[in-house]
Amino acid sequence: MQMTSAPHLLAEDGPEYERILGDALRHAHERPDLEGVGDRLNTEQLRTMALGATALITAAAATEYEHYIKARGELRRAAAVEGAEAAGGLPGLDGPQSTSAGSGAGIGAVITVLTPLLAGTAALIFLLVGYLLKAVSPSLTFGRSMVTAGWFFACVAAAAILVAAVGLLVTALRNGATSLAAEEEEQELPEEVARAREAWRHALLERGILPFFRDALADPTAGPAARTPHRSPNRIPKIGYSRPDFSGPDDGPAAGPRPTFTSPDFTSPDFGGPEHQPD
Repeated sequence: MQMTSAPHLLAEDGPEYERILGDALRHAHERPDLEGVGDRLNTEQLRTMALGATALITAAAATEYEHYIKARGELRRAAAVEGAEAAGGLPGLDGPQSTSAGSGAGIGAVITVLTPLLAGTAALIFLLVGYLLKAVSPSLTFGRSMVTAGWFFACVAAAAILVAAVGLLVTALRNGATSLAAEEEEQELPEEVARAREAWRHALLERGILPFFRDALADPTAGPAARTPHRSPNRIPKIGYSRPDFSGPDDGPAAGPRPTFTSPDFTSPDFGGPEHQPD
């Protein structure tokens, strides 16, 4: 069952809520106030009920959660500003410098893409025309010039392809390093954000999840937990159809006699005329 959306919980924090809920259920038998787990309600029933009441449970820690979201948002904004400064731009500046930087990046990308294409096309045309002219008139100087120009453009196309490949490799390595740094930053949060997250987790567990479990176990209408019947290892299971149970005389009125059926007596007809009678 998936967790229902709650107004006091963002989608990105849904897995964290489910993890805290799972930890509470795994250690439920260690808490004396949850000794009814497994007798009245089992852990799977409690999990289903808690996921259905996500909004109610998370509302108990709404204050700590809002503080945690605020601290995390400030951290992300600071990281975005540092990333923009590292990329060479100035955050919050909409003047000609930022516009020219964006235009330069766009022109560079266009040149990187178009240079191999145009150079390759020119090389193909010059080589084709040059070799045709040399085949028709080997002594013609223009044919040799066309072939030379074709090989020049072929070299330019190869160099442009190599430069583009190196650029893609550098970009991939840079993005990988950036994502790795982001993961490390997520794991090693600043002290303020780490304290805010820990306070939210503690409030969610102590004021939300555990009281919900206690109320659910104390509910008199809660039925016993579904259990698998214990079977003796020496007992041979019955396979197939079992015979019906018949009650003895003490369990009820005696059964009447079973109806019996007799086959009808058939007599063969007397065949034969007077000529077949014995003398």
